[in-house]
Amino acid sequence: MKGLLKRADDFQSRREHLESLSNEQLKVRFWELAGQAVDPLLELARTHTSPSVERSVLLRMGFSSLEAKPLVELAIDHGLIGKGVGHIVYRIAKEKNLKIRQAGLELIEGKHWEDALKIWGRSKG
Repeated sequence: MKGLLKRADDFQSRREHLESLSNEQLKVRFWELAGQAVDPLLELARTHTSPSVERSVLLRMGFSSLEAKPLVELAIDHGLIGKGVGHIVYRIAKEKNLKIRQAGLELIEGKHWEDALKIWGRSKG
């Protein structure tokens, strides 16, 4: 192909620092590097969310889109969206010994929000 530069084959020189490693050591090194690549993504996901992301999580937890929307809106109204709406539903279910779906439906009804605020050390108002 015209106009394309051929890349110099430097594979042998670039792999020299790995030659002395066993398969097990290579596997450990791979997972270390994979972790370094993924860590910034995990941190971004932990610190950033949006209503659409939260609705998506709730859909995967078995809620309908008609149920997910008010759950997200209520979490926003209570200042808890940053905790993860699915996480809120899960924690309320555990605290109240409810099934996840029941906890979510009760949250839609306006129940348990004071408990959710207490779990995360917040107060209404």
